[in-house]
Amino acid sequence: MNSELETKKTKTMLSTKDMSAGSGRTKPVLGPGNHIIKINSITFDQTPYDSDAYNIMLHVESEPITGEFEGFYKDMNNQSAGRYEGQVGRVRYSPYPFKDTTLPSGREIERDQEVLKSMIFLSEQLGKRDALDAIEAGTIEDFMTQCNKVLGNSDFFNACIGSREWENKDGYINNDLYLPRMSKDGIPIESLSKEPSRLLTFDRSTHVRALVKKETDANQTATNFEGQSGSGSDFEL
Repeated sequence: MNSELETKKTKTMLSTKDMSAGSGRTKPVLGPGNHIIKINSITFDQTPYDSDAYNIMLHVESEPITGEFEGFYKDMNNQSAGRYEGQVGRVRYSPYPFKDTTLPSGREIERDQEVLKSMIFLSEQLGKRDALDAIEAGTIEDFMTQCNKVLGNSDFFNACIGSREWENKDGYINNDLYLPRMSKDGIPIESLSKEPSRLLTFDRSTHVRALVKKETDANQTATNFEGQSGSGSDFEL
């Protein structure tokens, strides 16, 4: 009899994943991990620290969450538009911004060409390559505006999302979300129907750059990733 009770107990696991402090509800903010998401919109954002560097920002949403869940308002200035049905987040397409540069190896990187190649990969995973190829634009900014129209409001797909942690002024740790680079281990996004799957399996030791707090004295200013929040940090708690 006791063994039966012990077996039943092991079936219910307690976890704080996706919960926020002081509440038993699932957080309205998406965190790092393997998720099923959709793209609501895409923006091409200039970084605040370099006018020549840009982030491709995917504004994503998870599948609808049932139970005691309350998503963010879709428009704070028009609450009648309702709330998101799933968790939302801003996910940078790449861990690093897109910029013209020369690598230590001497290889030259052209920002616009890298952006185009990135949108090709994204469109192929979403099954919209033909629609992407129909875009003609005079500047990369105009091209990305057209990409939003073509690739935004997407269907759901699989994703592996990484994070760089940063601490805000109130001491909360937030996530600067990004798609890990594709490698021999797999790819960061993939259609739901893809077989066999090559999707990266989330690994916190590899895909999360944990915040390391530094000791400071009264004459020092603590530095963290909060100063780069304009370049793609996630929603604050």
